[in-house]
Amino acid sequence: MLVLESKNIERADERREIPHGHVDVVELPGLTLGRVVLEPGWRWSESVKPIEGTDSCQHRHAGYVASGRLHIRMNDGTEKDIAQGDVMVCDPGHDAWTVGDQPCVLFDVASSVADYAAPSKS
Repeated sequence: MLVLESKNIERADERREIPHGHVDVVELPGLTLGRVVLEPGWRWSESVKPIEGTDSCQHRHAGYVASGRLHIRMNDGTEKDIAQGDVMVCDPGHDAWTVGDQPCVLFDVASSVADYAAPSKS
């Protein structure tokens, strides 16, 4: 059977509130999409670490930055800024934080977004 299905991100299946941001999750056959909105002051190690319970983010991210800027520091010390228009991938083992005074909006299509900052983690 062929699949043809769509959903609107403005009516996401789930919204996960996190300190200084939120994640809107839409699930379709074969795809989980997260619209991640990270306000100024958001930092993974302060905002999500208490939810995830790990020393660094253990999720793989793959996505598109629609607006704002994010700085990522890998556990091995590698660092990079990502900004509006960037398409990115990031392996597990990192910290990240919003740069500047604008929210960072990232559309994440990695399969791990299904569990990212999920309330059942706490």
